[in-house]
Amino acid sequence: MTSAVTADERTSRHVGLALFALATGGFAIGTTEFVTMGLLPQIADGVRISIPTAGHVISAYAIGVVVGAPVIAALGARTGRKRLLLGLMAMFVLGNVLSAVASSYEMLMAARFLTGLPHGAFFGIGAVVGSSMVPTNRRAWAVSMIMVGLPVANIIGVPLTTLLGQKLGWQAPFLAVGGLGLLTLVAVWFWVTPQPVGSETNVRSELSALARPQVWMALLVGMVGFGGMFATYSYITPTMTELAGFSTTAITLVLATYGVGMTCGTLVGGRLADRALMPSLYGGLVAVTVVLGVFGWMAHTKPTALIAVFALGFSASILIPALQTRLMDVAHEGQSLAASLNHSTLNIANALGAWLGGVVLTAGYGYEWPSRVGAALAVAGLVFAIISGLMDRRTAKSGVTQVTA
Repeated sequence: MTSAVTADERTSRHVGLALFALATGGFAIGTTEFVTMGLLPQIADGVRISIPTAGHVISAYAIGVVVGAPVIAALGARTGRKRLLLGLMAMFVLGNVLSAVASSYEMLMAARFLTGLPHGAFFGIGAVVGSSMVPTNRRAWAVSMIMVGLPVANIIGVPLTTLLGQKLGWQAPFLAVGGLGLLTLVAVWFWVTPQPVGSETNVRSELSALARPQVWMALLVGMVGFGGMFATYSYITPTMTELAGFSTTAITLVLATYGVGMTCGTLVGGRLADRALMPSLYGGLVAVTVVLGVFGWMAHTKPTALIAVFALGFSASILIPALQTRLMDVAHEGQSLAASLNHSTLNIANALGAWLGGVVLTAGYGYEWPSRVGAALAVAGLVFAIISGLMDRRTAKSGVTQVTA
């Protein structure tokens, strides 16, 4: 005789399905973001442009992320979060379909910009929704479950869609991702519970997050700390071929190793952040600093290079759930905006890190040096995190003093 399913089991199963639906959206977003990099030659031939010009297609997507995250989160403040998630995924599907049918460079640029617009807002609002469905002591875990779709995309989604694009044409991956986005839309519709918007929630309440110094401190931590990681990752292919001696065909293995590290780091980071949020943030930044500090040395042999690549993905991803949860904590009424801004910040970090890494290479230094510049950026991120923690202590001490008085 089978036992009856308890209410707690039904609730747990429902939460699991909702988080899976949001993670699937993250997987689709991660796939479309990175597959373009592997198909630049085919895209360039398809719309009759040079490969460097085709690189602007990647920039168009990144600009869409930076612009879309804060604008959509703020203007959508009065929209129910489930409805907003559905609208964002519909926009994502449309952008990918338009990318697939684009017949000119200008149309493709516009389509990629449109596709990037929902990126940050989906992750930010999804994090707020996911964390609201679990007990307070499991919020960072819920965030990590949503964010894990992004690194898994680097392990599975990007290689498979790149292969698909090489076999069937560069348009095929965008159609495939559009189909995955459609499945996500259906899953969110059925599995994510509607969340009514409070009467006090509006554009002004979301924008109030920007008046909080701790929000800016958290964004600075992400911008500078992750900039260090991107200073290295942006040049990972030439670093691995020039220093470690990997063939160009083996770079897929290197990138998959990085993706596995990211996945493990995201899952571990969620657990650590639930136990001790700020210490896990400090520890993650220390780990990134150490890994980047020795990366150039370890990159000179294949076995140690793979260990370093895994460690880079692992240490950097530990920060993601902690930073996302920290932003939601310090934003108060503006959680959706602050959580969405985190992804705009990561794209700025990408640009900052790639630029600084390029500066040292242009100056004539070897491929050991971008990671050393990255280590300096990670130290700066750690300094900002410590200052933020000290600000928390001062505020808490001031509150205790006022109560005692």
